[in-house]
Amino acid sequence: MNTYRIYEEFRVSLGEAAAKSLAQTLGTMFEELKNTVTKEDFQILRESIDGNISRLDTAIVGLAEAQGRTENRVEELTVAQQRTESRVEELTSAQQRTESRVEELADSQKELSEAQKRTESSLQSLAATVERLSIRTDKVVGRTLELQFRDRLTSYLGLFLRRGRLLAAADLLEEIESKVDPREAEDFLQSDAVAKGIVAGEPTYVVAEVSATSDSDDVVRAARRAAILRKAGLPAIPLVACEAITAGTMSFAREQAVRIWLDGRLLEDAA
Repeated sequence: MNTYRIYEEFRVSLGEAAAKSLAQTLGTMFEELKNTVTKEDFQILRESIDGNISRLDTAIVGLAEAQGRTENRVEELTVAQQRTESRVEELTSAQQRTESRVEELADSQKELSEAQKRTESSLQSLAATVERLSIRTDKVVGRTLELQFRDRLTSYLGLFLRRGRLLAAADLLEEIESKVDPREAEDFLQSDAVAKGIVAGEPTYVVAEVSATSDSDDVVRAARRAAILRKAGLPAIPLVACEAITAGTMSFAREQAVRIWLDGRLLEDAA
């Protein structure tokens, strides 16, 4: 039996150590059998051994092929794992960028909110300032108009109030205070302008409230203060003098029988 040939045949597939061990074992078995069995028995044994060796060889080839497939699969899985890890890194990086952007947007939103609050506060302050200026302007304009109206009252009302002359409200105090309540007398003294003249042939007093833009309060004050004179037995006509008036206030004034002097002319009575 050629143990070297056996060793060479199996060295590649089994490795040197295994092939050497197999060759030695088979050599020993062959020598022992050669002394104990017949040629026929040896032939049977040899055929059995050859068959086993053939099956072993086939099994080894199958194992080698399976090992190759396993290695290929492991390589595929390794590549897939690497792609997965790369994708996870990309997703992680994208998530970090998203979170950073969200934080930036949150900061921007906070800044915008604070800026909006500051703007609203500034607008409120500006609105309050404008309102104060508007009130002051209305007062200045109203006061200027009042002085102008008092100074030119007889000419402004010349066709309506004949031989008219401007009076101070206090000039009538002694005449009315015994006939009206003290609060009414005090209220009358607050009249913007009082004039005396002839209206439709009768001596009459005109009690005027003057403002840049007449409103319902002006109408009420003029009507009330003229009524105080009438209560004291003096004929009186209420009047509002202004540069502007709303349609609603104009209608209300006519309902209260209050005459309207508007921007240089006396309006005709609706009645």
